[in-house]
Amino acid sequence: MKRFFGFFAVIIVSFALFSCKGNKADATEQDAPQAKTMQVDEVLAKLDTMVGDTVTVEGLCMHLCRHSGRKMFLMGSDDTQILRVESVELGEPFKQECLEHIVTVKGIVREERIDEDYLQEWEKQLQEQEPQHGEGAEGCGAEKQSRQETANTPETRIADFRAKIAEREAKEGKAYLSFYHMDALEYNVIDNE
Repeated sequence: MKRFFGFFAVIIVSFALFSCKGNKADATEQDAPQAKTMQVDEVLAKLDTMVGDTVTVEGLCMHLCRHSGRKMFLMGSDDTQILRVESVELGEPFKQECLEHIVTVKGIVREERIDEDYLQEWEKQLQEQEPQHGEGAEGCGAEKQSRQETANTPETRIADFRAKIAEREAKEGKAYLSFYHMDALEYNVIDNE
């Protein structure tokens, strides 16, 4: 009989422990704040402090790269506020239904650095006549717009990058340019009617 009560006590204690853990997990999930959906302008203003963070952003899909569909460009308040979103983490291209609609994207903020090594490699590719992303040799218009580039040929783009790198190095001691984008984890078309 003592064994039965001992076994019964172990079962009750075990049940109580598992029940408490379950309640704590449920309470933690309920207490966790929901991720705030940010606007493109808001994200662009603090991208440098968000590298590696997972954020949710909403904006107008103004462009999808037509060759691969793997880059989407979200516009904020005007056409100077553009955020590039890539579908690498998704493993598939963005759907064409995104184009010219409001899209919400949850993704990881990434930094791409352009330095002298990057530019030298680009020049090497040009000499070897490697095909490039975009609309001919001048590059993708939306990509250039998101980086606030004004040059049209690859050679002038490279020269402009060198000038901007030199300027930044003189001011900040950093011999590179930083460009930011998001790697999408998931996305939804908001106003697809």
